[in-house]
Amino acid sequence: MPKLKRRTFILGTLGAAGALVVGWAALPARQRLVGAAPLAAAPNQAALNGWVKVSTDDAVTVMVPHAEMGQGTHTGLAMLVADEMDADFSRIRVEQASYDAIYNNQAALLDALPFQPDDDGYVKRMTRHVAGRIVREFPGLAGTGGSASIKDLWLPLRQAGASARAMLVAAAAAQWKVSASELRVEAGRIAHASGRSATFGELALAAATLPVPYDAPLKKPSQFQLIGKPARRIEAPSKLDGSARFGIDALPDGLVYASVAMCPTLGGKAKGYDASAARTLPGVRAIVALEPVAGGIGGMGGATSGGVAVIADTPFHATRALEKIAIEWEHGAAASVDSATLLDDLSRALDTQAGNTHLERGDVDAALAAAARRITAEYRVPFLAHATMEPMNCTVRFKDGKATAWIPTQAPGFARDAVAQTLGIDAENVEVVQTLLGGGFGRRYFTDFVVQAATLARAANGAPVQLIWSREADMQHDYYRPAFVCRCEAGFDAQGSLVAWKTTSAGSSMGAPAMIDMSTDGASNQAYAFPAARVAHLPVETPVSVGIWRSVAHSQNAFFVESFVDEAAHAAGQDPVAFRASLLAGNARHLAVLHRAAELAGWGTPAAPGRAHGIALHRAFGSIVAQVAEVSVDADRIRVHRVVCVVDCGVAVNPNHVKQQMESGIVFGLSAALHGEITIENGRVKQSNFHDYAPLRMNECPAIETDIVASGEAPGGVGEPGTPPIAPAVANAVFALTGRRLRTLPLRLT
Repeated sequence: MPKLKRRTFILGTLGAAGALVVGWAALPARQRLVGAAPLAAAPNQAALNGWVKVSTDDAVTVMVPHAEMGQGTHTGLAMLVADEMDADFSRIRVEQASYDAIYNNQAALLDALPFQPDDDGYVKRMTRHVAGRIVREFPGLAGTGGSASIKDLWLPLRQAGASARAMLVAAAAAQWKVSASELRVEAGRIAHASGRSATFGELALAAATLPVPYDAPLKKPSQFQLIGKPARRIEAPSKLDGSARFGIDALPDGLVYASVAMCPTLGGKAKGYDASAARTLPGVRAIVALEPVAGGIGGMGGATSGGVAVIADTPFHATRALEKIAIEWEHGAAASVDSATLLDDLSRALDTQAGNTHLERGDVDAALAAAARRITAEYRVPFLAHATMEPMNCTVRFKDGKATAWIPTQAPGFARDAVAQTLGIDAENVEVVQTLLGGGFGRRYFTDFVVQAATLARAANGAPVQLIWSREADMQHDYYRPAFVCRCEAGFDAQGSLVAWKTTSAGSSMGAPAMIDMSTDGASNQAYAFPAARVAHLPVETPVSVGIWRSVAHSQNAFFVESFVDEAAHAAGQDPVAFRASLLAGNARHLAVLHRAAELAGWGTPAAPGRAHGIALHRAFGSIVAQVAEVSVDADRIRVHRVVCVVDCGVAVNPNHVKQQMESGIVFGLSAALHGEITIENGRVKQSNFHDYAPLRMNECPAIETDIVASGEAPGGVGEPGTPPIAPAVANAVFALTGRRLRTLPLRLT
């Protein structure tokens, strides 16, 4: 896939960016206001830059390059434009952007660079500058992930709104022969003291003839009218009245349906099959063998299983025919994989191998050798499935050398390339209709199901084919969050002060070949000022298909770090909050979040009888989150009653969304902390549906209180940072209540 290779090249060459810095460091950042080609507009529309179109009926359309999968991205991005334009928010519309490079998700890619978040040095600034220019050169990288949508477009969309506003004001000033400074703008209307006024729609066509200003002034925070205020989601009405269209709702004319049976062994395929009985059934159009698919990004994650699919007139006909096919399976390299044995193997690997160093501060081995006291611990986390509410699905029509694909995807550029490569056509001959997503969590960055649908479309004689995985197929053929083992060691001096910190994890690398390994995110770039420290990761690849999961490496590393920090506090004889504060001296933002969470939770005041508090603090995707869990134990069953969550995410563009995403992340993280586990025996995933891979039930959900720290910093992410701290907060509360350290997820007392 050409663009996948380009992305791999981009990230793989950033380590050599020093040579480029010489030539590029002095150049300004590439503009993101106007694309390589003019923005397409309807006859009643005027495109004012690459992001904003205004219609003669006063509708303002914002081009949105990111997927809406329940996180409120479309609304938040539209708010940035509307506020700077002084538009009527009720007249704002969103439209999926094209593949122009101005829409690339630069923040997600730049955040992967191996620098500490608090590093503001010359090398980091220049490397990010050069990397940003590289990313700006290649279209089709507008993926939705890394909690980066708002963060990435915080300035570009505000600049687009301010530029569009300036053009509309200039058009009015020219028509009325007055100074632009005499005009005021409010709710999509421009007015003059003389009484003359006009709507955006009335001025749009004239404004489009004017030069685009690249330096229109932005509002000061005190001037914001929408940013920072609660707003309802743009797509909410369509979800309420049923008109919203997810991938599963695509209904092009002539639609036929496909069902697939995939090899139960991970990475296996059909060796042969007898479909004679299926072919005689009514409605059956074709039966197609599907090869295993490497649907990852730049080679990441391995391949999912091959299988056999039936194309038929209805889903019922396809499913019934599939049941009549006798398939002989060829079980691949994963046939001997056992998840319990794999975790033991990871632990044994740490006995003899030191891994790759991702952070080194001082001489940690000397500090440990000289320590008056040392403690050690080993933590384990299992494979996890994404289990999105909408299972994997894709609809593809291939006719006359061109394809249209209706896809709930987080990466439309990658999906388009996957369709093109599968069908042997140029990407320019593939149209991707990006629908709403019924959950993503990283799973819909992968293209295995897209390749399957495109393969089936080639056999459908021009009819569009809709492939919908069953829940069982979705659960048993995922790109799983990898299983990891982590060894931790800490040393203390005679006074009980921490003098050394050492962690080494083992498991799959979190990244593709030739790309930056992000396996220690949340461990190597945490905020604690350890006097001497080493953080390392030992890559151990397996035949299990693995991938990115909500909060990526932070999901396991927050559990490792915050659990062991709690152990260190206990070993030092200190209060867990005070101990953390001592390691954060001078870090005002983290300290404020930590102390606010403790205050709101009533830390230091005894909890209700039979309950205890546990705390965790974690920085991820530019935001800082502290959570305090109030926990009880009844008959070896852990019950979480209350969670206090404090978040500093910079400017909270829409506080409603921030609170919703913190609540969502906590529920998602609690599901994994208390229940989540994918177990594999003989290469087969045992779990098949929500009865044995259970999400948090309503009667288990705690009361969640979210407090947003007021901040003038640029926005951080909110879609993922709420997930990592909850597991260690609960585990630490269980220790405070019972004296037992639970070092393996999911948390179990028996």
